[in-house]
Amino acid sequence: MSNNNIQVLKADGSREFFDSGKLEQSLRRTGVSENTVNRISDHIQAELINDMSTSDIYRHAFSLLAQSQRGAAVRYSLRRALAGLGPSGFPFEDYMAELFKARGWQAETGRTFKGKCVPHEVDVVAWKKDELVMAEVKFHNELGYKTDLKVALYVKARMDDLSGVFYNIGGSEQKLRAGYLITNTKFTETAIQYGLCAGLNLLGWNYPDKGGLEDLIEEANLHPLSCLTTLTNNEKKELFGRGVVLCRTIVENKNILTSLNISEQKMDEVISEASSLF
Repeated sequence: MSNNNIQVLKADGSREFFDSGKLEQSLRRTGVSENTVNRISDHIQAELINDMSTSDIYRHAFSLLAQSQRGAAVRYSLRRALAGLGPSGFPFEDYMAELFKARGWQAETGRTFKGKCVPHEVDVVAWKKDELVMAEVKFHNELGYKTDLKVALYVKARMDDLSGVFYNIGGSEQKLRAGYLITNTKFTETAIQYGLCAGLNLLGWNYPDKGGLEDLIEEANLHPLSCLTTLTNNEKKELFGRGVVLCRTIVENKNILTSLNISEQKMDEVISEASSLF
């Protein structure tokens, strides 16, 4: 079934023609069967109207998934779960450090390094043998917000000042090997063009095409705590404040949940939902 003549309203306020392929691909990423993909896609397309928002489409698909496959529904909510690592953005920095660790790095947040000219507080620093990288992390609550050229220029200037200096880290003296600009949303085209030309590594939603943020998260099976529907926003914030940002963390140590003063039954429900992601 196709509704390619229907226009939908995106999070940034722009309009585009509905593309059933995008919806179906996002559903496939959750691991559900092709029959489920087609059933949900057909259901949603039958109810499409002009200027329906992509948020409404997402909520409808999430609801249909959750009726039968809760784990798949939680995986489907990944992009919005990343936006839930706020409002301060510090939980997202912690989360990115965990993502580096899952890929074999050691990582820390909020360290200050003296550049050639001035000191810089670096959001995430990661290192392993003979390799040191630093990342500026830009968190946005709004999915429609894009990290632009101005930010890329600013981050590149900071990374240039940090380059060429030896840092004692991980038991050895190392120079910065690569600088990153990381965001939980998307980049503007000019930011991407500049990053490619200037040698600034960009990592965000759907960028790069292969190995984008969502690909790395799914590859590492590192779903953020904000995915969970069994915890309230206040409960999530309390755990964020204690540095707990991963579903895996509470699965591996249920006692972390005791600080929330919730019932044993609710603890079991939270653990069950978190475990369904693995």
